[in-house]
Amino acid sequence: MTDDRSGGVRGPDRQTRDDRAQGQFPPLKEILARHRLSPRRALGQNFLLDPAIARNIARAAGDLTDATVLEIGPGPGGLTRALLIAGAKRVLAIEKDARCLPALAELVDAAQGRLQLIEADALEIDEARLARGRLKVVANLPYNIATPLLIKWLKTIDRFDDLTLMFQKEVALRITAVPGNRVYGRLSVMCQWLCEVKRLFDLKPNAFVPPPKVTSTLVKLTPRPAPLYPTDWDSLERVTAAAFGQRRKMLRSALKTLFTDPGPVLERAGLPGSARAESLGVGEFGRLANAYRAAQAD
Repeated sequence: MTDDRSGGVRGPDRQTRDDRAQGQFPPLKEILARHRLSPRRALGQNFLLDPAIARNIARAAGDLTDATVLEIGPGPGGLTRALLIAGAKRVLAIEKDARCLPALAELVDAAQGRLQLIEADALEIDEARLARGRLKVVANLPYNIATPLLIKWLKTIDRFDDLTLMFQKEVALRITAVPGNRVYGRLSVMCQWLCEVKRLFDLKPNAFVPPPKVTSTLVKLTPRPAPLYPTDWDSLERVTAAAFGQRRKMLRSALKTLFTDPGPVLERAGLPGSARAESLGVGEFGRLANAYRAAQAD
């Protein structure tokens, strides 16, 4: 058996199958050279070229054989290949950089109808128009748009089966942080309110071209059957923004950006004014959000 370098071990049968499937696609190094492709810092590009690591990411996404997979920023197509080799029924690759399109077109030809290339800005595209059913998102996200993209997807989370995403490690830690952790914050609450979240494995900078200055982490977000607490997005977003905007202050002070006197709202939510944002769980923020909404209606 052989170690595939990023948290998994391949048996000989799987290795043979993967290598055989890999052979149907033109070699990645040849594509890069032929199209003179190199990453652009302005677009937040760090190409993932190691096929073993790409395979591990695809496997982390689970069974893809009946899935429509949304990939953001495929670049030259390293992860795209892995998704196709893993048996994805259909891959929708969203690429903004026109320089990458000819290289990806070679994969389209080799994928025999399973790969659709879409030139678009992922922040602006409406995923509901891409496919009728639910999507699985698997992506090495451009770091400069990773958090805005995640927030966008959370707002329409019922469109997705799950999201397997590569972030800077510091963002991954924020997504998965629990109350009391120093990086627990607004992003932690919003993600965990709607999804079960799990950090899968880290990748060192040398896994990418060019190597970023930070470690990267693969995170899987699986939508909950229902939100962890019954409230609404806007109210929860407002109270978490206020509470964590001044996280060192007690809630009775931090929430003055929303209320002249936060006391009655905190009492309605059953929370002490001396509490701080980092000590509250998702359910407690849900109660606070509902108290905020009720106060607005009064």
